[in-house]
Amino acid sequence: MNTQTTLATRLDNRPASGQSHPHESAAAQIAGAATYIDDIAEVRGTLYAAPILSKVAHGKLLGVDTQAALALPGVHAVLLAEDVPGHKMLAAFAGDEPVFATDTVQHVGQVIGLVVASSMMLARQAARKVLPHIEPLPAVLDVREALKVQNFVLPPVTVRRGNAAQALASAPHTLQGTLEVGGQEHFYLEGQVAYALPQEQNQWLIHSSTQHPGEVQHWVAHALGLDNHAVRVECRRMGGGFGGKETQAGHLAVWAAVAAHKLKRPVKLRLDRDDDFLVTGKRHPFTYDYTVGFDDTGRLCGLQLQMLVACGFSADLSGPVADRAIFHADNAYFLEDVDITSYRCKLNTQSHTAFRGFGGPQGMIVTEAILGDIARHLGLDPLAVRLRNLYSDEVVGNGSSRNTTHYGMQVEGNILQPLLSKLELSAQYQERREAIFSWNKSQPVVKRGLAITPVKFGISFTATLFNQAGALVHVYLDGSVMVNHGGTEMGQGLHTKVAQIVADELGVPLHRVLSSASDTSKIPNASATAASAGTDLNGRAAQFAARHVRDNLAAFVCGLDGVGAGAVQFAGGQVTTPKATRNFEAVVALAYANRIQLWSDGFYRTPKIHYDKTTLTGRPFYYFAYGAACTEVAIDTLTGESRVLKVDILHDVGHSINPAIDVGQIEGGFVQGMGWLTTEELVWTNQGLLATHAPSTYKIPTAGDVPAHFKVDLWQQPNTEDNVFGSKAVGEPPFMLAISVFEALRDAVAQARGDDKAVSLNAPATAERVLWALKK
Repeated sequence: MNTQTTLATRLDNRPASGQSHPHESAAAQIAGAATYIDDIAEVRGTLYAAPILSKVAHGKLLGVDTQAALALPGVHAVLLAEDVPGHKMLAAFAGDEPVFATDTVQHVGQVIGLVVASSMMLARQAARKVLPHIEPLPAVLDVREALKVQNFVLPPVTVRRGNAAQALASAPHTLQGTLEVGGQEHFYLEGQVAYALPQEQNQWLIHSSTQHPGEVQHWVAHALGLDNHAVRVECRRMGGGFGGKETQAGHLAVWAAVAAHKLKRPVKLRLDRDDDFLVTGKRHPFTYDYTVGFDDTGRLCGLQLQMLVACGFSADLSGPVADRAIFHADNAYFLEDVDITSYRCKLNTQSHTAFRGFGGPQGMIVTEAILGDIARHLGLDPLAVRLRNLYSDEVVGNGSSRNTTHYGMQVEGNILQPLLSKLELSAQYQERREAIFSWNKSQPVVKRGLAITPVKFGISFTATLFNQAGALVHVYLDGSVMVNHGGTEMGQGLHTKVAQIVADELGVPLHRVLSSASDTSKIPNASATAASAGTDLNGRAAQFAARHVRDNLAAFVCGLDGVGAGAVQFAGGQVTTPKATRNFEAVVALAYANRIQLWSDGFYRTPKIHYDKTTLTGRPFYYFAYGAACTEVAIDTLTGESRVLKVDILHDVGHSINPAIDVGQIEGGFVQGMGWLTTEELVWTNQGLLATHAPSTYKIPTAGDVPAHFKVDLWQQPNTEDNVFGSKAVGEPPFMLAISVFEALRDAVAQARGDDKAVSLNAPATAERVLWALKK
């Protein structure tokens, strides 16, 4: 046996979980052999659709002139609202968004209809020749204007604890301020795309690049006037999602299906990048007004916080996004007397939607900015002020401890104090802070800043009903295994982790387990792959399914060897009892011959969680994921340009199922968050047009923006809750580690100015904004 074979055998005998296995599609993706929606072989007769977009932010739709488009050879049809065979409104929970615009248009880029043609380029060309007749109406484009006229997509929400007004009145110090934080384009590499294929007996197959196949199924059935069972949705993988394909993918699927229904032919709809920008929602921009009280040590005494949420023209997911922002306004800190009011403002823009963090980043950033300004006001180290305000078991004046959130959830398994202390030492924070002070005294132009910020992020859907998952595990006669679950793969490694979990449960090598495409005909009613809960939910469901099969096999082997069930071990591709050792494949073959079931389903529902959505109180999260980042930046005081110089991260993923994938998620999340807070600026004109609708004007980070010193360490402790493999979610929490970049920039501005005033810097901290902050 050669060395290579010996190594492979040794790896096969190790548990799959806890090891850095490659992503299950990595080799295929590198070779260009991984299939995305636009790569699927097209059925003969396929047609192509392109959207007809409004060029007016708000107006009455008086009519649509389609003659020029229909005159083009190869154009098959123009579809408008009257061509929708079922419900004219999308099946979104608020019921406030039409399939196609009817009597009014509500933002630049709203889809009025479709052109269907024999080629994609012809459809797009023809769509530009359609002339909607629109009578302009006044447009609301600013959240303060929306607040003034009470223009909301959903009612305001207020959460209070204690008496903030009284606490502020008696506080030794107070600060007032405002902060604006911009939205963010998802910029997934694979744009929005759907392919609708009519099947026999009025059934449908929809290929959709979606994080939520079940919702796409429901939306398509609703629009076509069919039962859900008539629509099958499949998604093998997405080229990125980040929340932008949670609800937004449903629009594409509905539009393609409506066109296919009318023309009785398959229809593909793929948005080009400019249209994708104009049509789809972004991360919600937030505007904050606050008054904060604090003592001489920087400890918070009271906080009044107003959040103005730019929701766009419809509710979409703005309600739960804004709710989560309220939940995460504390971040890692105890807020004893607090009053938070959230206004969900209706604007004549795209309807904003889910994005990695789902309101959490917008909740945390304002509190981190407040603490930074408190530290400067008092002449204290910002880290010391943050440590002073952490959740802890310390008892407060009313006899309760400082470990309960403002929405009534106890903070359990809190590791922030030791985690921050460890990062402070490993990143040499104090030494670097002194070095930066010295640098800034001697350098007239380039100034540096440093910040450590923590993250405490709640894991679970705040809508309790979504915290459930199902899976199927099939063991075939040759001993190979297939797993199917309700989650979707968007590059985050979900299929890889689920396969690792199943492999360990059955005691087989990882290469013997295959994850198959997400499919509504296999797992019904699946929740979106979102809220960082993909592995927690689907991994556990798949584990339970595999456990059922293993238990069937164990019971069978018990009978063969006359031993107890606990004596049967599955590991390394072997099934072992005190009396015999058999290959897994041999056991499977014997079991089949004895008519033992070799497949099973699994179902999981997250325990312990409960939540009153009317009061926003309860335990909406199963557990918290923690982390912290130390970031050093430099700014050019003449141009406002900035650069991230060093990043040190210590992050809590529990007992990692796949360390390489987890580190990749941490790195990617941080860089994406860095883009949100530095370069990714969304600009709407006074006419409501998104001016930054292409890579030429909207700048995501590049490889050159990643600092040479980018160190990621994992906190080596398992989850204290009974989660699969002792792991913790890793999709969203690292995104908020990038708030350390923003705080380091604010530190650099403050040191450049040399005063103790609050830093007035909005996000993203573009070069222009940094310059303005230096002058204020």
